Amino acid sequence: MIEDEADLSAFPPPERREQCQLYLISSQDVGGNFSDRLKAALSAGPVAAFQLRVKGIDQHELARLAEPLQRICADADVAFIVNDSISLAKRLDADGVHLGQSDGDAREARSILGPTKQIGVTCHASRHLAMEAGEAGADYVAFGAFYPTTTKLSEHRPDPALLSWWASLFEIPCVAIGGITPDNAAPLVTAGADFVAVCNAVWGSDNPGAAVRRFNEVLRGEPAN
Repeated sequence: MIEDEADLSAFPPPERREQCQLYLISSQDVGGNFSDRLKAALSAGPVAAFQLRVKGIDQHELARLAEPLQRICADADVAFIVNDSISLAKRLDADGVHLGQSDGDAREARSILGPTKQIGVTCHASRHLAMEAGEAGADYVAFGAFYPTTTKLSEHRPDPALLSWWASLFEIPCVAIGGITPDNAAPLVTAGADFVAVCNAVWGSDNPGAAVRRFNEVLRGEPAN
């Protein structure tokens, strides 16, 4: 087993298997006009997935708020992923669940949600955790935070070479997360990220559709405007 502190320089950026894709994470407030903002974002360009990540709210209320968002995602052919809660993902018949290290095991999620649902696992900056997640049947692993972020406090700050190491050795997709903007996403794409997960860079914008378009330009290898 390769230890987390081992040198990663032997793993150059791999040739892209497919174009890196955009993975949206919700803002904390998904009420009010958020449905309209989500529609604008998803209509502006390719988005692979939308993760409902809302903390500190009753599950019944969150299920109510999720209903229109899930419908918008279905209409746009965008995967609807629930953060943290296997039970809520089951209740909503969501397309998948994203698990933090304290939110349950991928095997448990698979047994409850079934074989067709997407299961992602947060792995911070750890190759060990990522390999464990892969062995447990995760459909993707997430590394980060690569840049400073106020969305979720994180003491982990992986080097982009971690993405190159993963993509060079494993078929399971990897997601880069944490403070990603159109101005700093390119090194992560080059390193081997299959998805970039973003929150504030889209929902903090007055025009989420324009933000999605800018991201997709970068993911296609075009310079950010």
